[in-house]
Amino acid sequence: MWEFWTRHKRKVYVTLGVFGSGYLLYKLYDSHKQHLNDLEKEFASERENEELVKAQMKVHFDNIQKIADTTTLPHAMVYLSGRVEERMDILHLTEKLMRGKGQQSTLTSLEKLELWNRLKVQSFAKTVLSIWSMTALSLYIRVQVNILGRHLYIDTARGLGAAHLLDESELIDRNDQQQFLAGVDFLSNHGMSMLISNMQTAATEVLKEKQLKDLFTTSVLHDTIMQILDVFMSMGSPHQWVNYLMPEDVKSKSAAFSSIDSQNERTKFDLLMLEAHTVLSSDEFRSILDVSLRSVVDDLVQDMKDQHGDINSSGVPLARLVPKVAQMGPLLLEEPSNNKYIRIVRNLPVAEVFFTLLYADTPP
Repeated sequence: MWEFWTRHKRKVYVTLGVFGSGYLLYKLYDSHKQHLNDLEKEFASERENEELVKAQMKVHFDNIQKIADTTTLPHAMVYLSGRVEERMDILHLTEKLMRGKGQQSTLTSLEKLELWNRLKVQSFAKTVLSIWSMTALSLYIRVQVNILGRHLYIDTARGLGAAHLLDESELIDRNDQQQFLAGVDFLSNHGMSMLISNMQTAATEVLKEKQLKDLFTTSVLHDTIMQILDVFMSMGSPHQWVNYLMPEDVKSKSAAFSSIDSQNERTKFDLLMLEAHTVLSSDEFRSILDVSLRSVVDDLVQDMKDQHGDINSSGVPLARLVPKVAQMGPLLLEEPSNNKYIRIVRNLPVAEVFFTLLYADTPP
């Protein structure tokens, strides 16, 4: 036996070494395989969570969109329409001019001319204000919906990351959502006075050289409306028009919340308002607003061309056009389901791209 061991011990060691190495490799392989299986299960779980996040996010987002479309925007448009009619009523001017007709008129020629010029400015100012307000509010509400959607996505993802689903109380508080969406009424409640004043100033500036006997074609009408919008949008600071839609102190709150201690004090509502202000003040949103305004004006002028054929060729005197311009204002502020101009703003491809990117810009 000893002789056998002496003669074959080297082979035995080699054999044992091979078997030992094989066993070690097998254990390493088995451990690696188990690790891969664990990773696959982890990835599968993450994919499942991601799909669940998307599903829950879509439900919440669709609910917010439904509230915005069926409640927020219709209410905002009805309220806005009432406020515009109340603050920019031109009926008293037309009644004075009607009473001033004929030989029994108590109005002098100078008084009639002054009334006509006031009616001219007020009619254009009212219609252009309606164009701007309808367009800006429609886009603002879409900003709100997308911001809420982003926050719901983040909250839902965090909830799943903690290995449990969020219940309603852990998402953005419903009161914060409603308060945030109700911010669209700021324009009608607080921004209207300055909006009217500046729009009348812009209309007066553009129309001061245009006489009542001047012939207006659709091209001249289009250019006139766009000029009023350009003058209006260029008033004050680069983003002063945002103050018609949101309180001015939102910007100052942003600076106040810059410190770490203050960040802990801000509410969800504060955060939502700051984000909305940031989006509205961006160059990208301004570009979307400009494109949307031009598209609405294009369609509005085309509608006037279709309805009043006498504008098509040589044009009509401005005095005859003024009542037609005034009639377009209420159409722009109709309830959304009957308002073709709101649909134009909603369906602009460039706006769709912007809001898709805004909604997709969700931090990890």
